[in-house]
Amino acid sequence: MLLFGSKLVGAAGGADAASFTKVPTVNGIFREAVRALHARVRIELNAPVKLGKRDAVQTGEGKEEALVALATQLARPVQAMLKLSVARARLCVARIDDAELRKKLTDGVEIDDLKGMLGKVTIDSDSVSVLRGVYNSLLKFRDILAWEAAVAMAVIEMDSSIEKPQAGGENEAGSSTENPQASGEKPKGDKKSKKKKTLGKGTSAVLMLLRDHVTNGKEVLSVNSALLAEWGTELSLLFDPKCPRLVSLVDKVKEIVETNEVRRLPKIPKGTRDFGKEQMAIREHAFSIITGVFKMHGAVSLDTPVFELRETLMGKYGEDSKLIYDLADQGGELCSLRYDLTVPFARYVAMNNISSLKRYQIAKVYRRDNPSKGRYREFYQCDFDIAGVYETMEPDFEVIKVLTELLDQLDIGTYEIKLNHRKLLDGMLEICGVPPEKFRTVCSSIDKLDKQTFEQVKKELVDEKGISNETADKIGDLVKTRGPPLEVLLELRKEGSKFMGNAGSVTALNELEILFKALDKANAIGKIVFDLSLARGLDYYTGVIYEAVFKGTTQVGSIAAGGRYDNLVGMFSGKQVPAVGVSLGIERVFAIMEQQEMEKNQIRATETEVLVSIIGKDLILAAELVSELWNAGIKAEFKLTTRIQNHLKYATHSGIPWMVLVGESEISSGKVKLKNLAASQEEEVDRTEFAQVLKQKLRNP
Repeated sequence: MLLFGSKLVGAAGGADAASFTKVPTVNGIFREAVRALHARVRIELNAPVKLGKRDAVQTGEGKEEALVALATQLARPVQAMLKLSVARARLCVARIDDAELRKKLTDGVEIDDLKGMLGKVTIDSDSVSVLRGVYNSLLKFRDILAWEAAVAMAVIEMDSSIEKPQAGGENEAGSSTENPQASGEKPKGDKKSKKKKTLGKGTSAVLMLLRDHVTNGKEVLSVNSALLAEWGTELSLLFDPKCPRLVSLVDKVKEIVETNEVRRLPKIPKGTRDFGKEQMAIREHAFSIITGVFKMHGAVSLDTPVFELRETLMGKYGEDSKLIYDLADQGGELCSLRYDLTVPFARYVAMNNISSLKRYQIAKVYRRDNPSKGRYREFYQCDFDIAGVYETMEPDFEVIKVLTELLDQLDIGTYEIKLNHRKLLDGMLEICGVPPEKFRTVCSSIDKLDKQTFEQVKKELVDEKGISNETADKIGDLVKTRGPPLEVLLELRKEGSKFMGNAGSVTALNELEILFKALDKANAIGKIVFDLSLARGLDYYTGVIYEAVFKGTTQVGSIAAGGRYDNLVGMFSGKQVPAVGVSLGIERVFAIMEQQEMEKNQIRATETEVLVSIIGKDLILAAELVSELWNAGIKAEFKLTTRIQNHLKYATHSGIPWMVLVGESEISSGKVKLKNLAASQEEEVDRTEFAQVLKQKLRNP
């Protein structure tokens, strides 16, 4: 990290620069390998010892192989770091003018010993030999790194154009008390003499630490191969993990990095966002509406951990499984951040042997996706699910009704809900000639039709998924079918329809007929479109699927989606519990609401109803008055300043409708002045009554 960002790094250009620029990446991989091996060894050391002879044999199976595999993973980055160290050292050696010394230093590295070392380590079948080989690689790297450090120190010592750091110097950047320019004196001699180069703060500090170690404070008169060999030996001993001075060196280097690191404004990771006070006001308003709708339908609240065991999440999301965030191994448990709220809900139902539950959950989920407008890697989902109801289409109807109520009450504008049935989709693929084992992967491609043209999707089907051109064209003809639910249903069930000859499709169409008629009676079918191109790429859907799309000017894509998943709970417990649910993508809804509020210029960060304005600095008076308002259940703030314009400006900017003005005249008269900012009206009331007067005015504006 001391090298990273230096203007001297890569000065040689080309391949030479790589020995510096690769440091963060290669060393990072090395660190990961060390952590993995350390974690495995720690687990083995902390594992309980079984005394039975048979048990001892069984518990030992596979342990050697695991350690050897992890040690081998460690050997590769060691080799890479070793080669980079040699390359950097040779760059330093090339700057030495003394040809004889340059040759001795180059010959000093037994570079041929490096060749084949990795192959020998990985191919050797004896576990002990492999581990010993990795250990020897580490020893070799330590010696080479020490040699690189010694050569770099020698180059700096021999380069007269570099200002050497001195102990007790004026600053860490290399300006010492011996530098006449640093003390303000003019340099003697030739006026055209060049100003010496100074080392960076970090380089100077580390150089002094290493130089003090190898010289013991003695002055360096000349540099030769013998001295460099001595320095290399001393540094190799210093880099030994058993050396007590190594800990001190590492601590000092850490301190240098923390003290001298480049200061810059912090940033947040891509795909995440902060929410300011105005944005949080809109978000909380949206959450209150959503929670109200969920509770109106009798749902109870549920919360689950933000991360799950990796085995819980894998195999549930089809091709989207690659977007799951995996966490580092902690004590032998492989965990991942939750991808959605549906799978954790199914796990909860199975784990607690629940046969029936209507629940809602509002929480953050995480996806390792490519961020775009309205698409984040960390975002909230608002889920409503019904588990354990077997009656035909009863829960499906209520979940879709909940979705329409949510979008209507949030008042975000025009939207449509695309709806399809997974059995109808499978029937369509079967009619077109797609093999059953490819149903899910083809669905993942069809699901992209809202973002890509059919020609692009067809290319993926043919080139990547092995579907014939003829089959792809048949799919293309059918997925174009969309329109009002009852009309499309009638079209698909007419005499001669291919769907009526497919058993799964017939079942789906019968279920959809019941659903559409129920939604029609509930006045909820107007925003629904029967769309055969809707596929929903997740593997766990088994029945009706739907997706809400915003139709306004703000382009955010899908704002809600869901469907029936009858087999998901059974994946965890073996007990089949049917379930259906919907998930509202609140981040996209929030983006629409925020845009609308910005256009209206009506965003309020607080719900403050009254500002108690003391024209002065009397905190005791302010505390008395504002406490009366708080005790009366009135949302209030207070402000102390002698300038009345500051009070008015704050209240206006915050959108506070009422002010209680108290100056010297009000204090002496025992009254307060109430100001209605919207109406620009004022009135005086007795101090003993002002809280009740305000309460009445706020409740009956």
